[in-house]
Formats: sequence, structure tokens, C-alpha cells
Amino acid sequence: MSITHIPMVHEFAYLTVVMDWYSRRVLSHWASIAMGASFASMHSKSAIDKYGKPEIMNTDQGSQFTSQAFTGLLKENDIRISMDGKGAWRDNVFVERLWRSVKYEEVYLHAYETVSMARAGLKRYFRFYNSRRSHSGLDQKTPDQVYFKMSPLPMAA
Repeated sequence: MSITHIPMVHEFAYLTVVMDWYSRRVLSHWASIAMGASFASMHSKSAIDKYGKPEIMNTDQGSQFTSQAFTGLLKENDIRISMDGKGAWRDNVFVERLWRSVKYEEVYLHAYETVSMARAGLKRYFRFYNSRRSHSGLDQKTPDQVYFKMSPLPMAA
């Protein structure tokens, strides 16, 4: 799980994702103008309710992830807590790569006026990212194909 900022025309929003590391599938995402401990724990609870609890949750050491609300939720669900070391971007390399992709392939191409416009654009992008965008690290499969153990789609003639 990670958070990044999304530039908009007059302000910026925060984008939070929960990603499955094995398949690189974005399980959950949300854009908001606020970033706090309750935001992170509420978003995590929603992902856990929908997809089940992971064995390990990896985050950085931001205050929203070290809060009692967030760590308490993980402990209540017997989820091991993994936090990146200071300045250790490689600890969360898959989500850092996702930030680059989403910003260059979606965000920087659209000047979002509002958070609702950003949410709509990001929803469209993550649907594409999960179901249509192949990854070299996944043997040219999409995250959905790996996550759901599906066969690759046939190539069009």
C-alpha cells in the first residue's frame, strides 16, 4: 500500500493504492484531498473486506501508516506489518514503478479540474492497467491474467 500526490489544475490530490505484489494487480485505489490515518485505515479495511486479508502489508513509514488506527487494524486481522527503511525506495519498487506509469500514462496527459474528474480518469486507467496492459516482469501477461490465473488473450490478426 502506498500514497502519492496527483497534480490537478488548481490543487493536488492524494492517490492511495493497495497492490498485490505477486501479480502487480491494483486491488483498490482512491483519490482524496485529505491524507490522514483514518483515510489509510478505512481504505485498507475496504480492501481487506473485498479481497481478504494478506499475510503481509508493506508500506512506507508515513504517519498515516504508523498510526494506531492503521497498525491496530492490521494487528486485529493478524496481518504482519512491513515498513520500508528510511530512503529505501527499493523496498516498495513495484508500487514506485506503478506511480511512474500512472502519472506518465494518465495523470500528466489530463489536466484534472476536480477530484471527481481525477477519480473517473484513474478508475478508467486502473481498469486498463489491470486487464489490458501487459508487463515484461509478468512474461507479457496482464496483472488480471496472473492474479486470476487466466490464459493470455489471443492476439488479433
